[in-house]
Amino acid sequence: MTPTLVRNHRDADLSAPADAGTRARDWAEIQERMLAPLYEAVYDRLEVGPATRMLSLGCGSGLAMLVAAARGAHVTGVDSDRERLALARARLLPDEGAEGAPAHRARLHDDGLPAGAGADGAPYDLITVFEPIGCAAGDSEGLVPALESALPLAARGATVVLTGWGPPERCATAPVLRVAARLAESTRPPRPGGWRPTLRDDLEDVAARAGLKPDGSGRVSCPFGYANPDSAVRGLLSTGLFDAAVRATDRSQVEKEVAEALHPYRRPDGTVWMPNVFRYLVCTT
Repeated sequence: MTPTLVRNHRDADLSAPADAGTRARDWAEIQERMLAPLYEAVYDRLEVGPATRMLSLGCGSGLAMLVAAARGAHVTGVDSDRERLALARARLLPDEGAEGAPAHRARLHDDGLPAGAGADGAPYDLITVFEPIGCAAGDSEGLVPALESALPLAARGATVVLTGWGPPERCATAPVLRVAARLAESTRPPRPGGWRPTLRDDLEDVAARAGLKPDGSGRVSCPFGYANPDSAVRGLLSTGLFDAAVRATDRSQVEKEVAEALHPYRRPDGTVWMPNVFRYLVCTT
């Protein structure tokens, strides 16, 4: 699992408008790949392959699904962010006959869970949630209902994987994310949704509320590497973890303070490097 240093982002202009399409592209082109080691570690542990029927909740722009599909898995993704999902379609459902189009097929949904199981009628044997929780207040509130809705589509004894941020002391990005908390709390009353420290049992708490049985866990190193501070700012803001801070102040103020918080992680060649650890919890239905 080789850490990824993101190349120069072609639109790395902090004055560019942060519309939904730009933000989705920032996620897909800059930030999403930072979690690739997490995807690979989970798939290695679970031996994901041609026999796997996977349902990805919060699939985003589809990189985790693409990695699973490359292993031969049958993949279905659900996400409410239509801009990200459009990018997932471009990756997973290329035009028929397009040069280099992969042989696998996938299903993508932006209007809730699919009406039935996988494309071949068989129930899912793997449900993944690769959007890490445990870093923003209330970030798991919608996860339990989503899991409860998805579980009827899964086979008995299916595997469910939850993911979250590791301990703050193991995540160099944590001090940068504290900017989000400070700015969100600068208004009275404070804006909801700001950063908060990861708790040891965040994932286990979600599993218990969803009626899942924990069956192992792991930690994975996922360094955040950027070609320059501009790319780092855009990538980090694309996560949504700074949304409350932007609402409380304004985007330019958040960009400025995030850029300042990145100074300890800048290397002599101008790149930005932040080691992080993420957790995953393997559960059974």
